[in-house]
Amino acid sequence: MENPDLWSIIDTSIKVGLGALIAGFCLWINQRRLPVTQERSERRIDMLEAVSRDVGNVNHIFAKYSSLAIESTRFGNRWPQARKDELTRVNSELVEEFRKMADAESKLLMLGEKALEKTLRLYGAKIAQFRKQVYVGRQDISEQDIVQIKKEILQLREQFYDILSHKYDRLLSA
Repeated sequence: MENPDLWSIIDTSIKVGLGALIAGFCLWINQRRLPVTQERSERRIDMLEAVSRDVGNVNHIFAKYSSLAIESTRFGNRWPQARKDELTRVNSELVEEFRKMADAESKLLMLGEKALEKTLRLYGAKIAQFRKQVYVGRQDISEQDIVQIKKEILQLREQFYDILSHKYDRLLSA
C-alpha cells in the first residue's frame, strides 16, 4: 500500500527544490544584469560629464565674448583695432564651441533627457541672440540693455546646470 505521508513529503521536497532552483536562477540572472546596469549608469554619468564640459567651454568663451562686446559698445569708434581683432578671434572660438553644444544636445536627446536638451537649446539661442544684438560699432544699445540680456543668459545657464546637477546626483546615489 502507498504511504500518503511519504508522497506528501516527496511532493513538498520537490516544490521546495524547484523553488530554490528558481530563486537561484533569478539570483544568477540578476547578478549578470547588475554589471550591465552599472556599466549603463557609468556610461550615462560619463556622457553627462562630457555635456557639462562642452557647455562649460561655451560659458567661458561667451564670458570673454560678452566682455569684449560690451567694451566695444562703450568705446565705439575709439576702440583699438587690436581689441576688434581679439573679438573676431573670440567670436570664431564661440562659433566652434557652438558645434560642441549641438553635440551635447544630441547626447542629451540620445539619453532621453528632453527637458535638459530644451533648456540647453534655449540657452544657446539666447547667446546667439546676444551675438546678433551686441556687435562692434553698434551705438544704439545701452550698456544696461546688454547687462539685462546677459542676465537672462545667465539665468538660463543656471536652470540648465540645476537640472543637470539633479540628474547627475540621482545617478551617483543610485
